Parts: sequence; structure tokens; C-alpha cells
Amino acid sequence: MIDQTSIDALAAQVPDGALVAMPAEQSFVSMAMVRALIQRGVRDMHLLCVPIGSLAADMLIGAGCVSTIECAAVSLGEFGLAPRFSAAVEEGKVRIIDSTCPAIHAALQAGEKGIPFMPLTGLIGTDILANRDDWKVVDDPLGKGNGPVVLLPAIRPDFAIFHAPLADKFGDVWIGRRRELVPLAHAAKTTLVTAERITDEKLVASDTMAAGTLPNIYIGGIAQARRGAKPLGLPGYYPADTETYRTYARMARTEEGFLAFLDDFLAGDMPEDMPGEVTEAAE
Repeated sequence: MIDQTSIDALAAQVPDGALVAMPAEQSFVSMAMVRALIQRGVRDMHLLCVPIGSLAADMLIGAGCVSTIECAAVSLGEFGLAPRFSAAVEEGKVRIIDSTCPAIHAALQAGEKGIPFMPLTGLIGTDILANRDDWKVVDDPLGKGNGPVVLLPAIRPDFAIFHAPLADKFGDVWIGRRRELVPLAHAAKTTLVTAERITDEKLVASDTMAAGTLPNIYIGGIAQARRGAKPLGLPGYYPADTETYRTYARMARTEEGFLAFLDDFLAGDMPEDMPGEVTEAAE
């Protein structure tokens, strides 16, 4: 049985300078942990977006928590550019490690398998290779005439952080069809999870739930966080708060506007547009 704790206690486990991996917006982002990390004042974070960052990455950068970001992109999607990310890169306040979606997933797969690198061919001929001296281009080592391949060093995050619809008191976490979270949790040294609900029923003992459940061997801490993805959505459970998202995109164009939004976010003064209970069977 895993000890259930507070969100602040989870955030306290993350030291300055840690390599922290967070999933893409559609893959269960824990905005509750983003709030707690900003409140804790974490600094010099190496943020790995798996593989694309959005509101969470932009807010952590704007709050001064991030010194390095590794990603395929950071964007607010239909609401435009990520303003604090853009400003930080232009002003030299954050170092960006340019990557691609397949490269990040492949490097995490190497991390979960405990091997030093993963080969990938799709990068051959792209300009990104000129900016990644840690990626090595070699001839096909098997001599099968397949041409050059890129060797990507394994990524083993210090922490993986995400939000889940359901966990149990034994530390198992249900992720449903979000299978991209599996290599992320496997590769990370510690996985910290906020969950909408924590049940007394053991999820891996259920034929219905087991296939979509991460067993507790990969989980380092769980805290309950009602609507812990807000103002982002939890796919299949509740939608993103588009008005808050739109407000952020407008206000965060300036540092002053961002700080005003951040004050409300840290105070928990966000609109609630989805009353009622979250169901666990939506997926």
C-alpha cells in the first residue's frame, strides 16, 4: 500500500535542477502539480515535454522555474503562440533543446529498456541534426545496406508527472488508453501522480481495469486532486476551460499580464464550468 499524500508534499520531492517530464496536453497533464511546483519556487528545472508543451510549460517558464526545455514544440494550439516560452527564448532566459516527437518517444523507450541509445532513421536529412551534437549518425551497424541511422541517447527523467482519472490506495494508477504514459513512467526514476479519485479497490485485480493500469512498482507518490487538470481538460471526463485558456493567451503576452493571471491561478481563483461528479468509465 502506498502512502497517499498532499499535492504540496509531492511537489516537495522535486529538487531544483531536476529533469522533469510532463506529457502533452491530451495525455493527462497535472496542472495541480504545476501550481504546487510554482508555489514551492522550484528553480533550474530541465523540463522535458513529451513531446509537445502547452499551458503547463508556458506557465512554468513564465514563473521562472525552468532553465532548460527539451521539446518538439511549445504552443497554445488554437489560442496561438506560447507567449512566455517565446519571450524567454528570445531573451535568452531559457535554453531550448530542439527535438522531434519520434525522437523524444524513442529516447524514452531506450530509457525504459535500460539500454544506452535507440536508433532512428527519420531524422536523416533534417537540419535538426546540426543542433544536436549528442545525437550520433552512424552507418547501418548490421551492414544490411539500410543507410545511416541516428543514435539517440536514452532519456531517464528524474521525475515523470501527470494527472490520472483514477488510482487506488495500493499505488496503482489507471491511465486507460493513454499508453504513451507507460514508457514515460517506466523510464523515469520516480513518477508522481495526482488523481481525480483514489479507490479502495485494487485496480490490477480487475479484468476490466488491469490492462489500462500502471502497477505501483512504477509510482513514487499519489495525491488526490479534484479537477487536477484544470484549466486544461481531462479527455473523456471534462473539457478544457476555453475561456480561461483564452484569457491566459491574451494576458500572458506581457510579463505584467502573466503575473496577474498567475496570482489568480496560485490562489485557485479559476472558473468552474463543469459541476458534478467525474465518472471513471468514460474511456
